[in-house]
Amino acid sequence: MIKLIVLDVDGTLTDGKLYISNNGDEMKAFNVKDGLGITQAISLEKEVAIITGKTSLLVEKRSKELGIKEIHQGIKDKVGVLNNILEKYNIDYSNVAYMGDDLIDLAVMKKCKLTGCPKDSVDEILNISNFISTKNGGDGAVREFIEYILKSENLWEQIINNFSPTNQ
Repeated sequence: MIKLIVLDVDGTLTDGKLYISNNGDEMKAFNVKDGLGITQAISLEKEVAIITGKTSLLVEKRSKELGIKEIHQGIKDKVGVLNNILEKYNIDYSNVAYMGDDLIDLAVMKKCKLTGCPKDSVDEILNISNFISTKNGGDGAVREFIEYILKSENLWEQIINNFSPTNQ
């Protein structure tokens, strides 16, 4: 059973493009379907963590909106950070799902039980992923991965029931 879902940001939760205004402000687009998937996984007592190589106030803000407690930015050693998270929650790699898209995710993905990636990931990530989304990063790939996890654990019906009106 997956207890922890770990997500990269750029290229996974976003399209990987860096939008910078004339004033130097950074912008990112997040898919609301990914957000709903994340909040529903959390509602089923799955831990969700963000481990990303870049640092952005936007990522912190969006993560907090979704209820993600583990937000780790500016990380080059993703394995080390994930080891600390696993120790904190008393979880091991056999209960971890990780979604990433680029070489910085390679070492950590090789250690996780379940790995996923957007369809526009680099070949090295595509080659080791258990799940390859039909969507690109930022276009609902994370939602698709979360649905895959919850369906494989027979939990998706609970989510559907949360959104279905009760018959009276």
